[in-house]
Amino acid sequence: MAVDAAGQVTEQVPGDDFQALEEKVYRTIELYKAARSAQATAERDARRLREQLEERDEQLITLRREAVQLKKEREEIRSRVERMLEQIDSIEEQRAS
Repeated sequence: MAVDAAGQVTEQVPGDDFQALEEKVYRTIELYKAARSAQATAERDARRLREQLEERDEQLITLRREAVQLKKEREEIRSRVERMLEQIDSIEEQRAS
């Protein structure tokens, strides 16, 4: 049956038209392959970018925690220095008296 259909197509479509159609089909197949390849590449790139974004988010969280910790330490050190300066002032006042 498929042979009969092919024969009928050949009889209905001149050789040049059939060859042109065949070329279009092959070009379409190549375009399809290229599109699939581009899609696979885009999906791979998107996955890689998502992973990088997750890593950056984790780094950002870590850096924010470190910044908060450093601010706390700075305030603690500032407080300790102020207490030491107050004690020094107190000692100087006692010496002056």
